[in-house]
Amino acid sequence: MGSALGKLGNPKAFFSARPAYLPLKQPAASENTSLRALLESHCPSVLLPFRPAWWLFNGHLQTLYAVLGDFSVVDHVAYDRRLLQIKDGGTLGLDFTPPASDRVLPDDTPIIVVLHGLSGGSQESYVRAILAPAVMSTHQGGLGYRAVVVTFRGCAGVPLTSPQLYSSCHTDDFRQAVLYISHRYPRAPLLGLGFSLGANVLTRYVAEEGEECRLVSACALACPWDLAANSDSLHATWLSRNTYAKAMGGNLKRMVSQHNDSIMKFPDSRLAQSLPELFSRKSLTLGQFDNLITIHAGGTSPPFPFKTPHHYYTYAASHQVLGDVRIPFLAINSDDDPIVKYVPVYETDNEWVILVVTRGGGHMGWFGTTGNVTRRWMTQPALEWFRATVEKIDVPRRAVRNIRIVDGWLVESGREHLGCRDNGEGGKIEGGVIQKGMLAGL
Repeated sequence: MGSALGKLGNPKAFFSARPAYLPLKQPAASENTSLRALLESHCPSVLLPFRPAWWLFNGHLQTLYAVLGDFSVVDHVAYDRRLLQIKDGGTLGLDFTPPASDRVLPDDTPIIVVLHGLSGGSQESYVRAILAPAVMSTHQGGLGYRAVVVTFRGCAGVPLTSPQLYSSCHTDDFRQAVLYISHRYPRAPLLGLGFSLGANVLTRYVAEEGEECRLVSACALACPWDLAANSDSLHATWLSRNTYAKAMGGNLKRMVSQHNDSIMKFPDSRLAQSLPELFSRKSLTLGQFDNLITIHAGGTSPPFPFKTPHHYYTYAASHQVLGDVRIPFLAINSDDDPIVKYVPVYETDNEWVILVVTRGGGHMGWFGTTGNVTRRWMTQPALEWFRATVEKIDVPRRAVRNIRIVDGWLVESGREHLGCRDNGEGGKIEGGVIQKGMLAGL
């Protein structure tokens, strides 16, 4: 994978030496463009310098501000939640915006399908930073799109109805969400957006689907890629172990504790049997939580359970599947991310993939200042990428699996063991409302 590096401070972009070429839409339908040319001409902000706010001058400060800053009054987004029941008994939250009461959109309106971070949800500031302008009407300066945040089992008020949680490698829940959205809006182009752990799930999903992927394009932000290497780095020093690793482990512990009564309905499950030890810990790191819970209850069998966290991290890593991606795919990381230190910039030469590494930004931060307003730099590149890939080029319509209803379940041909069904309304969700006891931004 080659690279393009501009002036000092500019992001470094890595492109394949064998660029993918796609036809431009009208009025230049007879012409083709490469993904690199598309990025350079229609996503200029991704190659411009990220200029951090002067008081957030390193990755630690950027990351801590993402967690501790007050974003409750910016980027307001409201959602209609629907609950999606999965065949294995689990439940997902699908948070649709704009709410139906706000305005009615055409059925062919592009939809951004979002996967949040480790223990977040649709209320997270990093999600709203992109969705607020994405779903804003065009006459107000937005894209005028629709968005759906896929909220993991047990996160952000979604009920836990089975003894299974979620993980970096369990893609079937997202697969079922995309299936449902595709069935509900068959004429709408679907665009994938993932943050941190959600970016890892998105990358693996896109790679696993290959030529049959239902998404037109995807954008992965702060993806953890090589989970084994990044976990080792995260737990290697006192600072990262006792700040980031314990913050993430603590969030997951609090999330599980909110579902104690539901989990105890499955007393024979490994998840239920792990609760006494989990609650006996005053604090625990992400790695300790994964050892106690995730490697056993983070997905279906196979591949779960895993023998150790290292076996799980090795299996779940997304950098090793980048070669299987077959849709326009943009990934952005920062070079001072204290949580993700290893980015696979030289490990793939896939013509569908563009990797960008910014100078600074921390983990899910990218806070810069325009005038007296502090905003996330990542918003504009993501919006430009989605607009370019859905409005400027014709991504080939690929043959996808047929959708049908079998015994009340929505299923795909050849995957009848999977399935989902609409379980009704889950209420209104207001972005910016902090989950009680949880650290935001992770």
